[in-house]
Amino acid sequence: MEERKEEDIVKDILELIQKKEMNKLHKVLEGIKSADFPAIFEGLEHDQIIIIYRLLPKDKAAEVFVELEPELQEKLINVFTDKELKRVMDEIFMDDTVDLIEEMPSNVVKRILKNIEPSNRKIVNELLKFPEDSAGSIMTTEMVELKRNMTVDEAFQIIKKTGIKKETIYICYVVDEFRKLIGTVSIKELLISERDVLIKDILEDNVISIGTLDDKEDVAAKFSKYDFMALPVVDKENRLVGIVTIDDAMDVMQDEATEDFEKMAAMQPTEDTYFKTSVFTHSKNRIMWLLVLMLSSTFTGMVIEKYQQVISTIPLLVAFIPTIMGTGGNCGSQSSTLIIRGLALGEIKFSDIFRAIWKELRVAVVVGVILAVVTAIRIFLQYGSSYEGQVVEISIIVGLTLILTAIVAKIMGCILPMIAKKCKIDPAIMAAPLITTIIDFSSNFVFFKIATVILGL
Repeated sequence: MEERKEEDIVKDILELIQKKEMNKLHKVLEGIKSADFPAIFEGLEHDQIIIIYRLLPKDKAAEVFVELEPELQEKLINVFTDKELKRVMDEIFMDDTVDLIEEMPSNVVKRILKNIEPSNRKIVNELLKFPEDSAGSIMTTEMVELKRNMTVDEAFQIIKKTGIKKETIYICYVVDEFRKLIGTVSIKELLISERDVLIKDILEDNVISIGTLDDKEDVAAKFSKYDFMALPVVDKENRLVGIVTIDDAMDVMQDEATEDFEKMAAMQPTEDTYFKTSVFTHSKNRIMWLLVLMLSSTFTGMVIEKYQQVISTIPLLVAFIPTIMGTGGNCGSQSSTLIIRGLALGEIKFSDIFRAIWKELRVAVVVGVILAVVTAIRIFLQYGSSYEGQVVEISIIVGLTLILTAIVAKIMGCILPMIAKKCKIDPAIMAAPLITTIIDFSSNFVFFKIATVILGL
């Protein structure tokens, strides 16, 4: 929804509330998508939000509630009667209920649990026991289950009877009498089959499933690889316990991508949005890495200090330190970004480390030579007249340093994330800031070492 359209809708809503034309307001609300309400609510007062929410149809109210931020959900729960709260909890899916409970303070959780059906309360408690990063923590127990000896007609009767309460009916799951997963059958297959055909004759028995304790990031990767709408979740005995749907997998992908970006920028990950995170929290999440990186730059300073004789011989060399350090950091960041992405998508494995090094080495030589030639031309054009006796030496020193720096940086950017992955550490930690710091030290050491050899010091 475009920003201007949202403003127009908010303006119309406010006008209708002021005029108390609730019937017209009800019609306006029916035409708004559930996912658009959070943005619209940002332009309204709390009392106005409550009026709007209570005008929504029961099913849409539940959809809107799930889309809201936890802070607004809590405010609504606090003004809900038990009857209103029960109506919402009856409509939202089990995985959304678990997410809600995890976000709410204990006093609100008690009210939520009080207004959930006892049978559902037991399921919620079971789902809450799963580790936070597991498939079990994001699954729902609302799926269509069929038996293999059912006919297609009987399957449709079950879908019609129970489908309204299920999160998805596009894929149905076939289980035996012990609830062990046998296969799946799509709604498309059911529609094109004769009504008297048995489910066992049309089911797909080559099922890809996930375990309750599987890492949710690995689960999200399977959605990306196989283009699933949902994945069945089974226990150790292959009993069907739930499903993970594509919307939950997308949330995991988004959360993981955000976490990786934060780690690559040398920050501690945060769960809240930018503006909802306090200044103190932002500072706390950033300061540790900044201190580490700042103190580690001491080694770079020590290298420069050690080679004061080289600098005194050709003071102009100091002017190229930013160029060399920046080039090394950029080369390392490029390689690490591509390797981290490949590791995340499963395109690169640790066993590919030597292939990756060989590729990055060749890339480094190509880009290093180009950078060296361009820089040499620039040195001749810029300093040829004023440093006539030393311009060749300066060009050779800087050019060779750029080539070696590119090689070291790209190999480091390749190796470090892969080693981190092998050691069960998030590869994003080995990204830009850390690699840049290592390359800054290495490039300066190489720079002054080459200068010492060429100048015969």
